[in-house]
Amino acid sequence: MSVLVTGASGFIGSHVVDALVAQGEDVVGIDDLSSGSLDNLAGARSSGAGKLTFHRLDITSEAVAEAIARTRPEVVFHLAAQVDVRKSVADPVHDAMINVIGTLRVLQAASESGTDKVVFTSSGGCIYGEPDASRLPVTEDQVYSAEAMPESPYGVSKKVMLDYLRYFRAVKGLDYTALALSNVYGPRQEPASEVGLEGQVVAIFSRRLLGGKPCTIYGDGTQTRDFVYVSDVAAAFVAARKGGSGELINIGSGAELSVTDLYDRLKALIGVDLEPAHAAARPGELQRIVVDSSKAAAVLGWKPAVGLDEGLGRTVEYFRAHP
Repeated sequence: MSVLVTGASGFIGSHVVDALVAQGEDVVGIDDLSSGSLDNLAGARSSGAGKLTFHRLDITSEAVAEAIARTRPEVVFHLAAQVDVRKSVADPVHDAMINVIGTLRVLQAASESGTDKVVFTSSGGCIYGEPDASRLPVTEDQVYSAEAMPESPYGVSKKVMLDYLRYFRAVKGLDYTALALSNVYGPRQEPASEVGLEGQVVAIFSRRLLGGKPCTIYGDGTQTRDFVYVSDVAAAFVAARKGGSGELINIGSGAELSVTDLYDRLKALIGVDLEPAHAAARPGELQRIVVDSSKAAAVLGWKPAVGLDEGLGRTVEYFRAHP
């Protein structure tokens, strides 16, 4: 039987496809190409291991259900999403159409097609709200605490899907693992604009500094994130195919890094001395976040293999080679 990946041509999705194909899997990829690129799938398509079949589809369309019914995948890796926090604040209906209604279409089709399991992409930041120091690093059991109030419609959409996943497991027999990803970075991460998304800060800074252009830090730069390298994240998805039944699992490095420290590390790697500009903090974004990934180690046998310095170095070299 095959596996199906939504968001297959995107930044994280394409790395998941690579990892699955490398293991000899027959992979069906779905993406509407609104932000992903078929170039990201070139390696998987030329691989001599598994096989990749690609369909250009929007997860909010009925055609996705038809594709899942035809494919009858054993496992669905669901990565397609609206991921821009600021867009969700500006247009929460659009966010919900993709992240709630689109995901429900995938879950319903999977349950009707005999799929065993869905591996769902959640957020290792937004679902937990703005944690105070006593809650850091955040653990999965905090997601339903009184303090875990998402700061954006994006966070709300990702959190509400956890209840739907539990419903489909209990009532429809569709198993799931939800991976709550911290800030993923690495090759193929392309900022949608110079402003970009919160999670794309490594790509934004790298591209601009390599081009000799100054960067803008939103807020005072003391805000922190937990950066995890994309190949490690892909490995977590592969591990979740069989592990973590009915679980929410954090996937992160466990290391808290400020945006200013990140900027300074990238400046040193690239060899430039450009001071950043500062602008007002953006609505819906967190001040501090770092996740506890010990459950991933216990349940999935997963730990990050690529350290920050190595990962940033690989990422800079990728953007240097792909200006």
